[in-house]
Amino acid sequence: MAKQTLRLLVGKVGLDGHDRGAKIIARALRDAGYEVIYTGLHQTPEQVVATALQEDVDAIGLSILSGAHGTLFPKITRLLKEKGAEDVVVFGGGIIPDEDIPELLKAGVARIFTPGTSTADVVRFLKEEVEPRRARVST
Repeated sequence: MAKQTLRLLVGKVGLDGHDRGAKIIARALRDAGYEVIYTGLHQTPEQVVATALQEDVDAIGLSILSGAHGTLFPKITRLLKEKGAEDVVVFGGGIIPDEDIPELLKAGVARIFTPGTSTADVVRFLKEEVEPRRARVST
């Protein structure tokens, strides 16, 4: 059986209009061999979850610089759970204070990447955390 490529959604949620980091991550993930869907700017949590379900993604990577991470990340994990898609891994990055990270993890976000994280670290996370989950679900 051929190894299936991970499908990833990279999203910009809320009013944050800065997407350079999200585009860099999306490109790095494509270069690493993943299939990447980029939502574009100003998406609602509902739009991100609907796209994730429609595209049958394995993970959602969110980029937030606006300070709304404490509201938007948990809403996305809650909506995924409500839709029976809690197996979709949510990770994120952006300008997120260290003291906010434990609450995001408690809300179901798998990992938060802060400024200065290399794209190689994000790819390593996907290889170590998300790929094995897909393998378990696929068998």
